[in-house]
Amino acid sequence: MQKLTNKEEEIMHILWKLKKAFVKEVMAEITEEQPHYNTLSTIVRNLEEKGFVSHNAFGNTHQYYPIVSLEEYRKRFMNTAIDNYFNSSYKNMVSFFAKEEKISAAELREILTMIENQEEEK
Repeated sequence: MQKLTNKEEEIMHILWKLKKAFVKEVMAEITEEQPHYNTLSTIVRNLEEKGFVSHNAFGNTHQYYPIVSLEEYRKRFMNTAIDNYFNSSYKNMVSFFAKEEKISAAELREILTMIENQEEEK
């Protein structure tokens, strides 16, 4: 799976939300700095070439839909980020967020409870 640019990720989030969309429908979802229609169309075609979306043809128009799920992409993205920025250590990642005060002790206890419950189910 190839890495996406920020703009490609933005477009994928729109397609995951809409499930199926024509370029004009994707355009309507972009709130900041709308690209030119042709530029957006090129981005969507690039996503298709990278294997993230496919389309149904309706005459000269195409309706695009994701073929990579948000969950698949999230898993790949998170694994890569943890490998690249936290030496493949989830402990280092959680510690980073705790130090940055992005996660509270209560949230950490909740996560610990989830882990303990999963271990009990095994």
